[in-house]
Amino acid sequence: MPAYTITIVCLANSRKTSGRCVAGKVLDDRKLGQWVRPVSPRLTGEVSEEERRYEDGSDAKLLDIIEIPMLKASPDSYQQENHVIDTEYHWRRRGRATWNDVAAALDQPPSGLWTNGFSTVVAGQNDRVPEALANGLTSSLRLIQPQNLIIWVGAPGADYGNPRRKVRSMFRYADAQYNIGVTDPVIERQYFGKANGEYTVANAILCISLGELHEGYAYKLVAAIITPERVAAGI
Repeated sequence: MPAYTITIVCLANSRKTSGRCVAGKVLDDRKLGQWVRPVSPRLTGEVSEEERRYEDGSDAKLLDIIEIPMLKASPDSYQQENHVIDTEYHWRRRGRATWNDVAAALDQPPSGLWTNGFSTVVAGQNDRVPEALANGLTSSLRLIQPQNLIIWVGAPGADYGNPRRKVRSMFRYADAQYNIGVTDPVIERQYFGKANGEYTVANAILCISLGELHEGYAYKLVAAIITPERVAAGI
């Protein structure tokens, strides 16, 4: 038997190295509570397709209610939410969350998304935190409802010889403007199928994750973009 199980509503199932970064809020008596990020025992922590597969062979999806077998809590600097999964057991789907469930679980960080004032040179705005400041933080996940959300698709490095297209999000939250990369694979596929440009999204909830350190910075990532239409479609 696993050491313990945690039941979460999946609020992020984003791409990470060769697998996924999964995160959610604990479900207790139909209310969503504290954040949990299931991680693998591997150094980079990503969860493989096999590890997040249900017993019937289907894959865990955004807004699934999932019972996950765990080995131990594994807080790591600002990523205090991490728990190591027990890879000997399947995850179990216990139902689906609704749009109202998610809307009722919004976080209300008074000062915005952690520390602002640090941006990547090419395209970002308030999208990263220096290592010294990140190591003083005690959380790495936020569920917010942004203002004026725009999804941008294009090649931000084209002027520097890099034609690779990317999907980014531009929005306002708590009196600050953000331009943050998107790692939600469903949204990426959707917008890679469109022409380069900007697309307004009228009603959305974002899961923001503060990722692992890279070259001295922790980057803010839009790990999930949840809309009423996506909830209705079950994707």
